[in-house]
Amino acid sequence: MQITLSAVVPVPLRDKVMQQASDIWNRNVTFSPGQFVKIKAPSGTGKTTLVHYLYYIRYDYTGTIQVNGQPWASYSRGQLAAMRQTQISVIFQDLRLFDQLTARENVELKRVMQSQPMYGPEKVEEFAARLGVSHVLQQSAATLSYGEKQRIAIIRALMQPFQWLMMDEPFSHLDDANAEKAAQLIAEECHRRRAGFILTDLDHDNRFDYNVSYLL
Repeated sequence: MQITLSAVVPVPLRDKVMQQASDIWNRNVTFSPGQFVKIKAPSGTGKTTLVHYLYYIRYDYTGTIQVNGQPWASYSRGQLAAMRQTQISVIFQDLRLFDQLTARENVELKRVMQSQPMYGPEKVEEFAARLGVSHVLQQSAATLSYGEKQRIAIIRALMQPFQWLMMDEPFSHLDDANAEKAAQLIAEECHRRRAGFILTDLDHDNRFDYNVSYLL
């Protein structure tokens, strides 16, 4: 899946982004399949907005975003739903867990949405053990610390098939050791699927071998 941005400018941030240098806004940029993409995004430059555009849950921009040569707007609702189930996964900055469900139930929502799940329930256990959250799987998501929630959101995103993984500050509430474990798991899963990711963050890091880096 190839993603191409052509002169994309967020309408709410137009005045601000047009006055500063950016490798993304108002440029022509192509994200090629399998790339590990880092987008360094200082506060206020629209990193969460960009992730929402790439996942097509916000549309308040000028310019075009094409996926496999077609503008987002040309896809039907059914096609968009299918793409979000099988081709694009996302880790939102605000995580979007369901507080009334347990951590395990939040993860299972993604795992079982396929008629033939990509992974069995044992993978939930394996990933939870690797990220140190096995002990919270039966707890309500509302009771978890933000760092625990972040790791559950990462596991949930990895439970579905994808060609692109979108990540908005995925390690913001993790210490270095836990961030390193999460990054290793993400890299392994992306390599295994020959998938790419687009990660937005406030600073530089060396947790991944990025193919390309941009300044938002």
